[in-house]
Amino acid sequence: MPTRAEAFAGLSVAMVTPFRNGEVDYDTLRNHVEFLISAGVTCLCPVGTTGESPTLSHEEHEAVIAAVIEAAAGRVKVMPGTGSNSTAEALRLTRFAARHGADAALVVAPYYNRPTQEGLYQHFRTLAEAVDIPICVYNIPGRTGRNVEPETIIRLAEISNIAMVKEASGSMDQASQIIASTDLTILSGDDTLTLPLMAIGGRGVISVVGNLVPRDMKAMIDAFDSGNLAEAQHWHRKLFPLCRDLLGLASNPIPVKAAMKILGRDAGELRMPLTPLGEEGLIKLRRTMAAYGLIEA
Repeated sequence: MPTRAEAFAGLSVAMVTPFRNGEVDYDTLRNHVEFLISAGVTCLCPVGTTGESPTLSHEEHEAVIAAVIEAAAGRVKVMPGTGSNSTAEALRLTRFAARHGADAALVVAPYYNRPTQEGLYQHFRTLAEAVDIPICVYNIPGRTGRNVEPETIIRLAEISNIAMVKEASGSMDQASQIIASTDLTILSGDDTLTLPLMAIGGRGVISVVGNLVPRDMKAMIDAFDSGNLAEAQHWHRKLFPLCRDLLGLASNPIPVKAAMKILGRDAGELRMPLTPLGEEGLIKLRRTMAAYGLIEA
């Protein structure tokens, strides 16, 4: 049965934000857009967790959204992160994205202030009723401190342009309950769980590893969608150690920026309070990249 936002099924990439000398490097950002489009991705997701959005000023956040939409030029979909722990700020960012041509908005659950389930419902409802573009509820309780419970998401599904969930709770039971009860499009928020999630009805991923090997992640998704489970499992086994290390060696996006630099696709600096991957982590990352075949052993 088709889900509510099938146009977003497939590979979306949670883009890094390149920094140079303390400023956003827009030339490198545009080059990364071209790299991802050439790999055949479905959607670009700038200024999320991987894009270090908490360190961006309001002006930078808006400028990166506008730059990615302009660079994509309608060739792929763009779903920028517009969430905040302030409903008023999330509303401003979501309206900005809609005005500037975003195809959807990726809205993380409010973090740190730990609203009740009713507060979460009212937060997302306020945003959805203010814009016409689809809203993707981004549930990542490990970072926000509050799970958006399945019952809350099922209730939100009654609002027509609440269309997607980026599911990063790690709970297959939670995902199963949402899939069984709604027609929302469920996208994995954990690269390692993409294939398991698709097996229960998920429709793709908003990926970190897609910054490095988008064609490989797309191959796994395409294989599953075409019914070739053995091929999909092959890609899952190959991708798993790399996906694990990109999210396990240090906080995202520290490892993925390090991996991009190793490959000569420098994504620039990290912004404080994030700091570069340490020597022990770099050794482990290089070992995993060599086993994958990305660099010489």
